[in-house]
Amino acid sequence: MSDSAPAPVKEIEARKLSVHYGRHTALSGANFDVYRNEIFGIIGPANSGKTSFLRVLNRMDTFTPGMRFEGTVMYRGKDLRDWRNLYALRRSVGVVFPLPVGLPLSVYDNVALAPRLRGVRAKAELDVTVERCLRRAALWDEVKDRLGALGSLLSGGQQQRLTIARALSQEPDLLLLDEFSIAVDPVTTMRIEDVLKQLKSEMTIVLVTNLTQQARRLADRTAFFLQGQCVEVGPTNELFNDPQHDKTRAYIEGRFG
Repeated sequence: MSDSAPAPVKEIEARKLSVHYGRHTALSGANFDVYRNEIFGIIGPANSGKTSFLRVLNRMDTFTPGMRFEGTVMYRGKDLRDWRNLYALRRSVGVVFPLPVGLPLSVYDNVALAPRLRGVRAKAELDVTVERCLRRAALWDEVKDRLGALGSLLSGGQQQRLTIARALSQEPDLLLLDEFSIAVDPVTTMRIEDVLKQLKSEMTIVLVTNLTQQARRLADRTAFFLQGQCVEVGPTNELFNDPQHDKTRAYIEGRFG
């Protein structure tokens, strides 16, 4: 009997992936996999194609004028183009953008929205979900006494954490984080990072960050994007300690970016 570990399950398979906005190419010919229940980090300077990859995963091309993608992206064994019900896809994929996207609802209703759309009506069940998600987003203690207040009245950092709680309330299989800590203070960022490490047992996480040390702390594997190219992908420790490309080494050493 073999004692070798089972092969990781591929959650996402990108093959010859290119993303275009009109005549501009944001990402060209990318090939890599994301494994189930890992934190997959993507680092690189601005305009490297990192966010464009996330947009493909959530099929944002369907309502982004001029955006299109070529190549193949498989999600859970199914080509993204074969998802006829994009609402079902987006229920499976939680997204947190760099700046908070507030809904004109109370704190409670922001988090309860997705469960209600799934058909949850019992207040006791909604209460449990709202508290769990707000705790995971390191926000519960700050808002538990004002759940009825508008989410838009929270501070910028609190609104970002509310966005994270709202994404978690979808119970996604895949969580996409695009510079989630840009509006969050360092102490709270570390608290959220601790939660993300726990969440990977429940879901797959793709973390786009220009904070290389954040990827180093969190990611199981990391990809380096540069000028629309996926330059290198590998286990995070190997990529940071022994990168295979000079450009990767220069970036993580802070020589450009």
